[in-house]
Amino acid sequence: MSLLEHAAGLGEALPVAGRRLALPPSAAAVSSQRAMAALREGDTLVVWNLDRLGRSLPHLVALINDLREKGIGFLSLQESIDNASGVGRLIFHIFASLAEFEQDLIRERTLAGIASARARGRMGGRPRLLDPKKVALARAMHADKTVAISDICAALGVGRTTLYRYLAASPGGRSGG
Repeated sequence: MSLLEHAAGLGEALPVAGRRLALPPSAAAVSSQRAMAALREGDTLVVWNLDRLGRSLPHLVALINDLREKGIGFLSLQESIDNASGVGRLIFHIFASLAEFEQDLIRERTLAGIASARARGRMGGRPRLLDPKKVALARAMHADKTVAISDICAALGVGRTTLYRYLAASPGGRSGG
């Protein structure tokens, strides 16, 4: 029994399933890469839960397809998905489709919420540091060649990059520093 099997607490489940390698629930990326590299044709990768294997749905589907192309089986104990059979592959793809559908719903709701907020006059993002009066003051100070950029920044409480960004967006900005 491998160290990975002991770490996963799957030691008893694997011999019954006739499997060789397991990916523990708390495996770090390095351990999962090492486990994937150790797999050979005819082996089966066993995970406790689907979310332990892939970072995202497209990544998970690609990974399962890669395993299948290499002749490596896949078994998820929590969901009882075994891609060695046609039924297991069907269930995996149904779960993948449902997860993709859920992601699409979340995306649509988020975009609808943003559109609704904008219609009410609320804008997302970071608040602007300088209001129009401060921008006008910055332009006036910047036009006066005797005032140093560092003094303008200190007076307005902004950094040099922020000041230049506001000046570039406004007409009449002085180039250089």
